[in-house]
Amino acid sequence: MFEIIAIPAFRDNYIWALRAGREAAVVDPGDAAPVLAWLAQERLDLKAVLVTHHHQDHQGGLPVLVRQLPGLAVFGPAAESITGLNQPLQGGETLRVLGQPVRVLSVPGHTRGHLAYLCDDALFCGDTLFGAGCGRLFEGTPEQMFAALEKIAALPDATRIFCAHEYTLQNLAFAARVEPDNPAIAARIRTCEAWRQAGRATVPSTLAEEKATNPFLRHGVAAVAAQARQRDPGALAPVQVFAALRAWRDEF
Repeated sequence: MFEIIAIPAFRDNYIWALRAGREAAVVDPGDAAPVLAWLAQERLDLKAVLVTHHHQDHQGGLPVLVRQLPGLAVFGPAAESITGLNQPLQGGETLRVLGQPVRVLSVPGHTRGHLAYLCDDALFCGDTLFGAGCGRLFEGTPEQMFAALEKIAALPDATRIFCAHEYTLQNLAFAARVEPDNPAIAARIRTCEAWRQAGRATVPSTLAEEKATNPFLRHGVAAVAAQARQRDPGALAPVQVFAALRAWRDEF
């Protein structure tokens, strides 16, 4: 298994770097500069890039990377415009990255072709699932995002969730509004506040932790559904509960 390193970018992005020996891969390089600096510092060869979706803060560094590193393998969604894409994916494939098998999951909703990458117990999910939250529906439908989150929720509870942004505390504030009596949410807020004060990232989390504290994975909990129905009395089916929660979060 490769080592996973967080490369901070912009205000709250994480570019995930994967290292095996003297070779590396990166996930969602929104900015080339910190990637190139890390590669130079560690004296590594970049072999592959995994892109989850087309937003600029996830692929903006590609023009520089593909220009400086001819032959770089760039994996990403075939349904979206990705700079330098030469390994288009639909979801359902299994790749070899740094010698390790990587499953490709189709998880549209945030964007129409969004992908996630699963290697062993590490899920690189871009902007689909966040710490205590999920991505906005910029291009997809509630039905698509609901199905994507259900696909992720079916993975083993020990799966580590490597999302692309440091949004956890903001999302936990919303989670606490939805479930004010959930002790797991209160405990996670205390832990994440301490981590941030110490300069530590709040991600990765585990899927088990998300199932205990993330309202978008808790549509089947009576208290969560009841809160959603206060916003939308017609939210009866699970996907309708999810849609009501997502609309509420958009205004929160």
